[in-house]
Amino acid sequence: MTYRLYNSHANSAGRRVRIALHLKDIPFEYVSIDIAPPAEEHLGEEFGKINPMRLIPALEHDGNVLIESMAILDYLEDLHPEPSLYPADPLKKAQAKAFAMTVAAGMHPLHNMRVIKYLGQELALDQKAVAKWYVTWADKGLHALETLVSENREEGPYCFGANPSVADLFLVPQYANYQNLGLNLTPYPHLAAIVEACTAHPAFIKAAPENQPDFPGDG
Repeated sequence: MTYRLYNSHANSAGRRVRIALHLKDIPFEYVSIDIAPPAEEHLGEEFGKINPMRLIPALEHDGNVLIESMAILDYLEDLHPEPSLYPADPLKKAQAKAFAMTVAAGMHPLHNMRVIKYLGQELALDQKAVAKWYVTWADKGLHALETLVSENREEGPYCFGANPSVADLFLVPQYANYQNLGLNLTPYPHLAAIVEACTAHPAFIKAAPENQPDFPGDG
């Protein structure tokens, strides 16, 4: 079975999929899509044939293309169930998926670069107003995530136990976005401890932006 991942080192949704592929030790071809201006290859007609929403990642498998990171992860889980991306306990499984969906549906869309660009370019909001938008929704989301994991810290270093789950795959890239922007993350100590544990895991290391073939070099 051949997997081809259309991706960019800087794409947080794609990072979720990369982590899963490495966790499950699934070989894949990395196809770099330049999302930075002026190239913005994801917005072109050619990539539009792969994903009509013109967003990455997209995963091609034996000629079939899947979009949306959660759908891709569940597809990989069905075909490669070990190690699982979900806790074995049904309640913990639901909680892990709810955590992931809080990021995917409640946080990431509000901070997507196309949204931020629209606020500045189309709605003519100044930089201060755009920053207020970003920080407001980031803090609300982070508070929710901190609360969701606060009762599980005694069970292991990850969001929902001794092994990484889909929750960790969604947390780490989103948290990194906020770190890179210099947001104050000190109110979220449980999340910080989880991210520290994840970033020491081999699969997370392999999936990190700086370890991708399209990461910019020094020269």
